[in-house]
Amino acid sequence: MKKIIVSMHTSLDGYVAGPKGEMNWIKFDDELFDFVGKMTDKADTALYGRKTYEMMHNYWPTADQKPNATKHDIEHAHWYKQSLKVVISTTLNEPGLDKTRIISSNPAENIESLKQENGTNIMIFGSASVTHLLFSEGLIDELWLFVNPVVLGQGIPLFKGINHTVNLIFAESKEFSCGVIGLHYLKKQEN
Repeated sequence: MKKIIVSMHTSLDGYVAGPKGEMNWIKFDDELFDFVGKMTDKADTALYGRKTYEMMHNYWPTADQKPNATKHDIEHAHWYKQSLKVVISTTLNEPGLDKTRIISSNPAENIESLKQENGTNIMIFGSASVTHLLFSEGLIDELWLFVNPVVLGQGIPLFKGINHTVNLIFAESKEFSCGVIGLHYLKKQEN
């Protein structure tokens, strides 16, 4: 069974983006890129909301072809092109997208079916609305929070619309030289 793993940058006060979706506060470096690259090596599917998908799809298919492409650009573009992209959206309707599946109804049921398919893990990068939905449905198996040394004061919260307790188990932490701390949590299995 595939696991759903969330990889999310967050501010110290729990926001994943500013009030208008700003993410210019996120810190990263090659060490962090390499670390996340090891996570994608164990995944064959990316799960997005429409906005994040459009942002990713506008960049990654050709990122490795740019003259100033970094090692991360080349590696992640290759992974992106090889992976299945699953988009939860009621408005996106673009036929003929390569290796892309759109879920427009019954997202929890469809994601549960996706988890049963053969393959490796499912990664969620960003996509706060999808993370909110899947947390409320109990479908997230692991969570990597990359806590940035910044307080935003307002913005899009990491957790929203969850009306029940979600018990997690702390697995590990990792400090990065750019000042980010990675916190890894596993979903606690119910007895």
